[in-house]
Amino acid sequence: MSATVGRPEVFIATLVAKDRLDAGDISAACDAVRGTAGAVVDGVACDVRFLCSGEGRSPDDATDVHGSKAPASAGARAALEAALPHLDIIIQREPDRHRKLLIADMDSTMITVECIDELADYVGLKAQVSDVTERAMRGELDFAEALGSRVALLAGLSEATVAECLRERVKLMGGAVDLITAFKAAGGRAVLVSGGFTHFTDSVAQQIGFDRAIANHLVVQDGKLTGEVEFPIVDAQTKRETLLAEATALGIPINATLAIGDGANDIPMIEAAGLGIAYHAKPKTEAAADASVRFGDLNVVRYALGLD
Repeated sequence: MSATVGRPEVFIATLVAKDRLDAGDISAACDAVRGTAGAVVDGVACDVRFLCSGEGRSPDDATDVHGSKAPASAGARAALEAALPHLDIIIQREPDRHRKLLIADMDSTMITVECIDELADYVGLKAQVSDVTERAMRGELDFAEALGSRVALLAGLSEATVAECLRERVKLMGGAVDLITAFKAAGGRAVLVSGGFTHFTDSVAQQIGFDRAIANHLVVQDGKLTGEVEFPIVDAQTKRETLLAEATALGIPINATLAIGDGANDIPMIEAAGLGIAYHAKPKTEAAADASVRFGDLNVVRYALGLD
């Protein structure tokens, strides 16, 4: 069976398995696309196309399922996730697939840790700070107040220790380099916007290949942190405004943009983007996003964008 590829009404559901897809997964996806098995997706045709690029990949761990009618995003997502709860699924209109701007969070998105929690470990306060971080990322605390209270606990920490933390604790998220490298090779612009700190974002952005990095500046005096952050801080509104400003500067429509994050302070940019993706995210963030990556790494996003 085939879909009418290239027309605005065509949609793509990219399915990604942590290990591999099987025949049952494909059958269930096609049933959902056709609107059978209780699914609510308004699709008429189902065209399965395996994605085979990427070093070390199985040729059958990801696939595109094309439908001949574009369903409501929420309905399509609900139907396919209900049918295939063990897969990562990203749905989008085919004409929008090749995005031109990517805005990403850093902590727990492009890297595997929360930097402020790791810094707190050096002063014996990781458990206390991690609890505040978790609550802030769930949207239970005011971000600015939570940031200020946590940074205050780091007063007296040396910049040498911050550098040690970067060197020893900060690890890139799986697929981060592959995603950004492929995105830029396809002509896209990638911007890292973090509520964290420039002591980390400058290095992480360079390692991964971002075009620009924006983050908070820790105040340093005599080689030690004062426990303060320079104002204005990078918060949820900053992230949203950066996405909109970058899109305007590039002269692209909002549907050509993509935002990725995990915390409540990422919600405004995720909601504003053409495609908002929650990455191993908090419940509020996942609810606000167009799609969620729950099982795989950032290569899931690369596959969804059709990048080699």
